[in-house]
Amino acid sequence: MGIAQPTRVQVDVSLRLVVPEGSSLPVKASLRYEPEDPYAVHVIFHAGSTEASGEVSWSFARQLLADGMSEPTGIGDVRVWPWQAANGPSVALALSSPDGHALFEVPRLALGDFLGRTYRQVPEGAESVHLDIDGALAALLGTYGSEPR
Repeated sequence: MGIAQPTRVQVDVSLRLVVPEGSSLPVKASLRYEPEDPYAVHVIFHAGSTEASGEVSWSFARQLLADGMSEPTGIGDVRVWPWQAANGPSVALALSSPDGHALFEVPRLALGDFLGRTYRQVPEGAESVHLDIDGALAALLGTYGSEPR
């Protein structure tokens, strides 16, 4: 009997966008983890459409998200830290881009459950086992190797 291959972990969550006057607005999103990209997590924001064109995705290190549950972490475009929201324990997720900045409240319980499921699929420290380095190199070199010199 073979060993089960890790599978995608995806959960739908209701985030809260913190607006300047201190209130917050609901935002539909999904948290996604792909074992083929074992060091990353993805937050997919659903912009009122069920089609992929209405989605905006951010990708960053799974470890950053895990560390941010207990202490402030991250610099630059993605920062994460523990947060006490009006509706209970949360995690703050601050995203910055040339187009603007946004601060989201992520329910701590949902985030902890999501991370736990990702670590059951690919344990911390075992990520490199799931990388297809040869495939990535072949794809990269195949692109350049097919051009005339």
